[in-house]
Amino acid sequence: MTEKFLPFALPDIGEEEINEVVDALRSGWVTTGPKTKQFEADFAQFLGGEVEAIAVNSATAGLHLALEAVGIGPGDEVIVPSYTFTATAEVVRYLGAHPVVVDVDPVTFNIRPDAIRTAITAKTKAIMPVHFAGLACDMDAILAIAREHKLKVIEDAAHALPTTYKGQLIGTLGSDATVFSFYANKTMTTGEGGMVVSKDKDLIARCKVMRLHGISRDAFDRYVSKTPAWYYEVIAPGFKYNMPDIAAALGIHQLKKIGRFHQQREAMAARYDAELAGLPLILPSRPAQASDQHAWHLYPVRIKPDAGVNRDDFIVRMAEKGIGCSVHFIPLHRQPVWRDGYQLKNADFPVADAAFEAEVTLPLYTRMTDADQTRVIAAVREILGA
Repeated sequence: MTEKFLPFALPDIGEEEINEVVDALRSGWVTTGPKTKQFEADFAQFLGGEVEAIAVNSATAGLHLALEAVGIGPGDEVIVPSYTFTATAEVVRYLGAHPVVVDVDPVTFNIRPDAIRTAITAKTKAIMPVHFAGLACDMDAILAIAREHKLKVIEDAAHALPTTYKGQLIGTLGSDATVFSFYANKTMTTGEGGMVVSKDKDLIARCKVMRLHGISRDAFDRYVSKTPAWYYEVIAPGFKYNMPDIAAALGIHQLKKIGRFHQQREAMAARYDAELAGLPLILPSRPAQASDQHAWHLYPVRIKPDAGVNRDDFIVRMAEKGIGCSVHFIPLHRQPVWRDGYQLKNADFPVADAAFEAEVTLPLYTRMTDADQTRVIAAVREILGA
């Protein structure tokens, strides 16, 4: 019998999440309401560090809100890495500002502090580091540059729950805001969704207003008020970025499982490291401090030039064996909108370009069984001639 196709990623949803969603449906309150408020409170408590949390309908929305809240506007420049998903750059354009794309570190694939420093101009207003695959950026260096040049720092932490940097969870460092993703393939999920976290109460207040049409009063508070509360004021041309309770219901229980999820991901990454060692692959980088946590949202490897197979053929052959792989990422400088709009050339991003040519992401998710991972390892070894 042919083995079932093993996808690149699957969400891990239990009965607890299902029951909480059913409770939301039966409550009659399915948009932003009590479960969203509970999820926000639980998330802030999980991170600690006196942060506040604002739930949104995507990390993209969260990045947009955070940039708007720190005052990014037309003509400003925001420094971003080339090795990221397009959302990191597109939110800058939403505000009429310009993403300034820089190269990444050859070991971590994270943004290079020296490249940030070189890219700063009189128009630079912010830096957006991306914690690639779940490995923290060099935040001390980035925050030092930001302080020196009076720049805002918005962390794109779509991959980075529960990543730590020098013992602190990402989301509790000295940046202006951090944005997490709960998309279906992330380390926890609400289907679609994200979270903006910050210690800056003014920033959080602005995000709350702009999250729902620029209305001055929380919609949930108005609807549950015991006295007439129909009056509200629109104080800014806001957005429609709120998270509904149906999604937050998932998040409440996913967050409770994040510790177990991370242990499973860490164990699977360690097994890959051990059983793929010695093959013509460059394995993923680990944290500079052994005590820190890599979130292991992704397990990205690079095919070496002497492997006897290129990246594209490797993915095809894995698919023929019933195993799904992916590529993270097609860098910004290769995407037509950024390449053509900002005259970006491959030669200006040698590290990101070489990484893209060789990178393939192997399946790693908590619903994978030991037998599933054995299949992946056996297929990789066979294709690479081991």
